[in-house]
Amino acid sequence: MAVTDGRGRPWPSPTLGRWLAAHAQARARGMVTIALVSDPAMRRLNATFRGADYPTDVLSFPSDLPGVLGDIAIARGVAARQARTLGHAETTELRVLALHGLLHLLGYDHEHDRGEMRRAEDRLRRRAGLPAGLIARESRLHER
Repeated sequence: MAVTDGRGRPWPSPTLGRWLAAHAQARARGMVTIALVSDPAMRRLNATFRGADYPTDVLSFPSDLPGVLGDIAIARGVAARQARTLGHAETTELRVLALHGLLHLLGYDHEHDRGEMRRAEDRLRRRAGLPAGLIARESRLHER
């Protein structure tokens, strides 16, 4: 597990990568790179790969290479704002986003499955002591 600043330079604190490796599903074996990127960089990634011209919180890029699960990009500014809005630490938000991104690397797709990713995210985040995951948050927003 590698955590970088989005330019490939190691992030000063490797705790996010160690945390994700410790709390991942057992089948999550392989190299994962987490890039903590600026909001403008995430906006460009989101526009390029999803056609959405705004900085989203997390994107996943699965790999076809043996032993490599893929890359996760997390927008630092978006994560910080979401943490403030939700009343928890930025570290907690980064963990929620990294867990969500990892599930996408493992093939889960909450936009098309029948709740399978939400159940996996809920189970893992409860075990890790995290607040509501992204899918649960999104569901609550749509229920209002």
